[in-house]
Amino acid sequence: MPLPLPLYLLALAVFAMGTSEFMLAGLLPDLARDLGVSVGAAGALTSAFAVGMVIGAPLMAVLARGRSGRSGLLGFVLVFLAAHVAGALTTSFGVLLAIRVVAALANAGFLALALTTAIAMVPADRTARALAVLLGGTTVATVVGVPGGALLGAHAGWRAAFWAVAVLCVPAALGILRGVPAAEPSPEGPSLRAEFGVLREPGLARVLVLAALVNAATFGSFTFLAPVVTGPAGLTSSWVSAALMLFGAGSFAGVTAAGRLGDRHAGRVLAVGGPLLLVGWVALAALADRPAVLPALLFVQGALSFAVGGTLIARILYEAAGAPALAGAYATAALNVGAVVGPLLAATVLGRPTGPFLLSAGLVAAALAFAAVSGSRRGGPASRC
Repeated sequence: MPLPLPLYLLALAVFAMGTSEFMLAGLLPDLARDLGVSVGAAGALTSAFAVGMVIGAPLMAVLARGRSGRSGLLGFVLVFLAAHVAGALTTSFGVLLAIRVVAALANAGFLALALTTAIAMVPADRTARALAVLLGGTTVATVVGVPGGALLGAHAGWRAAFWAVAVLCVPAALGILRGVPAAEPSPEGPSLRAEFGVLREPGLARVLVLAALVNAATFGSFTFLAPVVTGPAGLTSSWVSAALMLFGAGSFAGVTAAGRLGDRHAGRVLAVGGPLLLVGWVALAALADRPAVLPALLFVQGALSFAVGGTLIARILYEAAGAPALAGAYATAALNVGAVVGPLLAATVLGRPTGPFLLSAGLVAAALAFAAVSGSRRGGPASRC
């Protein structure tokens, strides 16, 4: 039985938003020159977006609470679209910085609401597959959207990339308007205080920590692949986009496989995938100077990272079932805490080109140790999440 079409429309919007979140990495030099700021200052645009995602997930979920999924999703997409139109037109760095925060808030709200909407569209035994489709929008953004945005920016200027993201939002908005059910949610449900109280439950807190650690490892190394490709591997800068695309292609394969297995075999995915993920980061650090094996390792590590990370996101939604309005916000916040903390930590170990890979190995090792200790305290298998 095929998944509902609206899921793919939501994934299109996630693709546009994921492209926007990561595309600035290839646009900063041009953008900095145009707006008269340093590249370092322009980098604040990326940090502002990530922080906005972390703060915005619960904040926007609270504001959207009690609204229909369709009206909330449509509102967030339209705000995101308008932010990118304004970003493409502005000549002020300060205005652009504020616009990026607004876009991040809209992105966070959309993703939080989309996660809960997605699982409401399918039977309980197909939740992982539905989430895989949704998160697939992010992985496709790393494969196609980010390199495409960088290429467009190189040929037509950074503003063209902002216009392209705005254009991608149009079919997504129309699809949501026509495809997502308009029925209002039942007014009866847990109070807001009760939904926040779910955070005190050990099972949810445990999976939130694990998801943040695993995603910090993923984004810490993904952000700094370029120095490895042009350093230890000895490849030219033209190979950077190929390396990013290989990691992204692996990510898509991993999140898709996790979607097929996660509904019935989530424990096995985590029990097998977690240790393999640790081994993979160590292997990348040890073999980064061998260009013959680096592409294969990047693909495999992308697959493992998103298979494990995607399964943990699904487990957050399961553990947060008592907070139907905020479950997606908790999952979004955990994902983006990793996206903020990982690169910040990785930046401190760039004195060694393979430092980010070793850091990622350490973060995954910490996650495995935490899972073992907290699992034993709960009286269950260490791999269970």
